[in-house]
Amino acid sequence: MPIDKIKTRKLLWINIEKPTRADIDFLKKEYDFHPLDLEDCIGRAQRPQISEYAHYMFFILTFPAYNRENREIESSEVDFFMSAKYIVTISDGKIPTLKNFFSELKTNEYSREKYMMDSHSVFLLYEILHRLQNYTIPMLDHISQEIEDIEKRIFKGEEKKLVIEILHTKRNIVDFRRIMQAHKNIIKKLMNTSDKFFMHDRINIYFANILDRAKDIWDILETLKENIATFQETNESLISHRLNDIMKTLTVVSVIMAPATLLASIFAIRAKHIPLVNMDGGFYFIMAIILTVVVFSLIYFRNKKWL
Repeated sequence: MPIDKIKTRKLLWINIEKPTRADIDFLKKEYDFHPLDLEDCIGRAQRPQISEYAHYMFFILTFPAYNRENREIESSEVDFFMSAKYIVTISDGKIPTLKNFFSELKTNEYSREKYMMDSHSVFLLYEILHRLQNYTIPMLDHISQEIEDIEKRIFKGEEKKLVIEILHTKRNIVDFRRIMQAHKNIIKKLMNTSDKFFMHDRINIYFANILDRAKDIWDILETLKENIATFQETNESLISHRLNDIMKTLTVVSVIMAPATLLASIFAIRAKHIPLVNMDGGFYFIMAIILTVVVFSLIYFRNKKWL
């Protein structure tokens, strides 16, 4: 299968989804990329990193992808090979944004002129990263909505049902943070290459916005993390409070029934000369005594506000 590419007079963009060994061999032959970088493009998601070479730059970024089947945030890797005249992107196909943007430039001449008219690849890279960042915003909104729903349900007596929901949302936030954690450092390193080989001063203008957006996303994640932690503590406190109420009620019932049980045990002894046992109507007198003890115990606990 031929490599999918867009070529203009000034720039080249090659986009590969789910790369095969043949794709890797092609890149190695045509562009002389380092074998270790090419190996990093195959297999499971790598840790975000950046490497500089004499004629190109290679870096890896991971972005969150939402799995609708299990409602989990998963890591999606995007690899970039970049020089002044070309960009090569390699992805696992989990994020449709990259493919959609590539198709837009391929079929729409206006978009192609807009984003690939510059004589340098920095502007195209900026737009790719900008769209990938925008792809994360709906997921942040979704997590925020989940937390709002949890907040409403906590105070409707659904504490036990929410334990799993809270842990699920908390795990997604942790995964989201892990995926986005290295973005700021990678972008800063990109900006620091402005005086080296193919980069030029304009990169700081373009990527300052990308860096600010990365910081904003991280700040939102910090807020979401604090919110879910607060509601988890609240939920656990409410569950603990209800358990304490149940235990208090059971304890009071046990204490109230203790004298009645004692009296019943005494009158149940098969011995002579125990009052009321052998007399006519003795059973009713014994029950009256036990009931009186229970009632007085209830009144006493009520006055003490233990009930």
